Amino acid sequence: MKIKCDYCGQMIDEGLDRCPNCGASISAVNRMASGEPKTIEELKQWYVAHNLPPEEKTRFFIGKDIKEPKAFGIYKNSNGDFVVYKNKSTGERVVRYEGSDEGYAVNELYQRLRAEIADQKANRTRTSRSSGSRSSSSSGSGIWALYATIGLFIFTFVAIGMVACVVAITDKSPSEGYYRYKGNDYYYQNNDWYIYDLVTDTWDSVFDESELDSTINSDTDSDYRIYDHDGSRFEDSFWYDEGTDDDSSDWDSDSSWDSDWDDWDSGGTDWDSDW
Repeated sequence: MKIKCDYCGQMIDEGLDRCPNCGASISAVNRMASGEPKTIEELKQWYVAHNLPPEEKTRFFIGKDIKEPKAFGIYKNSNGDFVVYKNKSTGERVVRYEGSDEGYAVNELYQRLRAEIADQKANRTRTSRSSGSRSSSSSGSGIWALYATIGLFIFTFVAIGMVACVVAITDKSPSEGYYRYKGNDYYYQNNDWYIYDLVTDTWDSVFDESELDSTINSDTDSDYRIYDHDGSRFEDSFWYDEGTDDDSSDWDSDSSWDSDWDDWDSGGTDWDSDW
């Protein structure tokens, strides 16, 4: 069976690992079908749509040739080629890709950005658990501190109740879980949709969620919900949020990233490697 390479447009044998015409990996080709960005502009839109922190914090520069140390980036040079690079902590540059294939170049940086998101989310989870343990072991000092704590608890409880009532009335989001729409399997969590790729047996974020959001909601989710998904479990993917109901603590928020990009080394980024 023949399939079309989304990078160069040539028809190739389905069983190949890489396209013999442009060299793109077949797994990357198939991932493109799930709505991943293929151009620098689409990658910019994906970055904004996922509410990621400013590029000065994440150190991912899309469409820019940054010379500073500790930077990932992609840009189009004066020759018309697309360059994917990483600047080490010493300022030395490692070029991951340089060529005319924009889709391939974008996918290289996109996959590295996804990996960094997963690392940052893991760091946030560890930090949150550690902070929770410390706070639970501490106690208030003095009667006024106790009164203040009780008052704050009552106020917070009432406020949460009021917000919950408003949300219950206005929120039309579907329940978290698996859905099938137009022959594709999806997972919904924390206001985001994820799609399952049968060929690569992986989950990925949906780039354009507008059609899913307008079709599947709290009134219609029972028409699309499934329970017999046979592929890899979404719960085993790095996208899965381990049981939190607090959307603001998800990796979409600024709080999921270290307060200073100098701390990224502790988050798993080895700036001095060759990527």
